[in-house]
Order: sequence, then structure tokens, then C-alpha cells
Amino acid sequence: MFLGTYTPKLDEKGRLILPAKYRDELSYGLVLTRGQERCIYVFSQREFEKQHEQLAQASLTSRRARDYARVFLSGASDEVPDKQGRVTIPQVLRTYGGLDREVTVIGAGNRIEIWDTQAWQQYLDEQEDVFSDTDED
Repeated sequence: MFLGTYTPKLDEKGRLILPAKYRDELSYGLVLTRGQERCIYVFSQREFEKQHEQLAQASLTSRRARDYARVFLSGASDEVPDKQGRVTIPQVLRTYGGLDREVTVIGAGNRIEIWDTQAWQQYLDEQEDVFSDTDED
């Protein structure tokens, strides 16, 4: 399970050093793809296969399912971290996520999310009131 918040920087080649506690799980490969709210999702290879199986079970006649699968899968890029734990984020995904140098990496259970730091802070600020107001309902 991926947990925590980290603030690495992208280098000039669009590479990100993965947080040390995530590296073992991702050392044999990972998949980056478009996430919701303009972040980048990072899945282990195994978890991405599970996500793909769920997408494949959706009805082909469902326009929403087709649209979601197209956006999700067309942005996917399989990568293998180098020996220093760096992974290159393709330009198309950096553009989608508005990623420049300052990024925030969060653990979100079965995936990692990569956010532009300013966008993450704005999202977090907006969600804190909702989070505080959440009760057992």
C-alpha cells in the first residue's frame, strides 16, 4: 500500500526520483497514466493489470466506459526505474498534469499520484472543509 506525501523535483529531462519506500514495489516496472483532477497515476505493473481487467469487463456498448478507457489507456506509458530510482515522465503526461519542476507525490493506497505542487495544495485546501465535515453518514 502506498502512503505519505513527498516533494521531489523533476530534473531537466523530466525524470522523477521515486520515494525510497516505493521503490521495491515499483522496481520491476510501473505504468504512468492520466489521472483524474489532472494528476498522474502511477501503478505497479500488477495493479495496472487489475485496473485493465476491470475496464475490460465494462460493456462495450457503454459510451462512458469507452470514453474513460480511451483517455485512461491512451495516456499510459510503461516504465522501469533506473538504478537511482528515477523514472521519466513522458512529455504528454507532464503537459496533462501541468508538471514543471515542483511536484508533490502522494501515496493513494493502490497507486501513487503525481501532482503539480501548487495544484495539489489548492486541491487539499478545497477538500479540507469537506474532509472535516465528513461524519459517519
